[in-house]
Amino acid sequence: MGRSPGLAVLMVGDNPASAAYVRNKERSCDRIGMTSFGKHFPADVTQRELEAVIQELNADDRVDGILVQLPLPDHLDSVGLLLTIAPEKDADGLHPLNLGHLVRSEEGLRSCTPYGVMALLKEYDIPIQGKNAVVVGRSILVGKPIALMLLEENATVTIAHSRTADLAAVTRGADILVAAVGRSEFITADMIKPGAVVIDVGINRVKNPETGKARLVGDIAFEASEKVASYITPVPGGIGPMTVAMLLQNTFNSYKAKLP
Repeated sequence: MGRSPGLAVLMVGDNPASAAYVRNKERSCDRIGMTSFGKHFPADVTQRELEAVIQELNADDRVDGILVQLPLPDHLDSVGLLLTIAPEKDADGLHPLNLGHLVRSEEGLRSCTPYGVMALLKEYDIPIQGKNAVVVGRSILVGKPIALMLLEENATVTIAHSRTADLAAVTRGADILVAAVGRSEFITADMIKPGAVVIDVGINRVKNPETGKARLVGDIAFEASEKVASYITPVPGGIGPMTVAMLLQNTFNSYKAKLP
């Protein structure tokens, strides 16, 4: 095609965490030779202005993937913006059409974080077929799509959440445990089956009351849990980089789909 794949990341406002994520994505694009079309908007940008920019990117043949960096200011409708993105350029894999392809086990762009979890399990040759998998969390970002992906690989899947009765009894039955509940160190070592494979998707910012400094922790109490699990992902540095990698993979898949 005579060009490199192109990814457009749209960021609104000056959220420091979002700015760090966007810089990381842009650096990742540079490392692999992908063109980055980053766009930064003031916090008071309107819904209509953003939708107009997305429509322009939909029509731009140089752009293969489009991502709106979350969170957004309260006056913006993130779902409306997602629906404006052309499904074939939905780098985050969250458009209803792409989620529908996942439900039907059809080819399509996959939600990046669950896609990264599955790639990691495959890389380490973790058996999935016939295993009991428990997903703690039911969001459309992670919980529901990862459950579908595990089911697609013939795991027996249970979706649990913070209101599940006797959650510990459910999680202790998991050969593969995925924590995506968004609560710091919510899953403790006594909730994990010895030898289980533990995937921590949580990213929680916890402030030290004495120093005032914040640190990132997952949904798993890591230090005690790593003594029980056979494999466990750390936070930071576990699934986070995989999410970025699969964002780039989705963009490349969109690019490849256009090739004659």
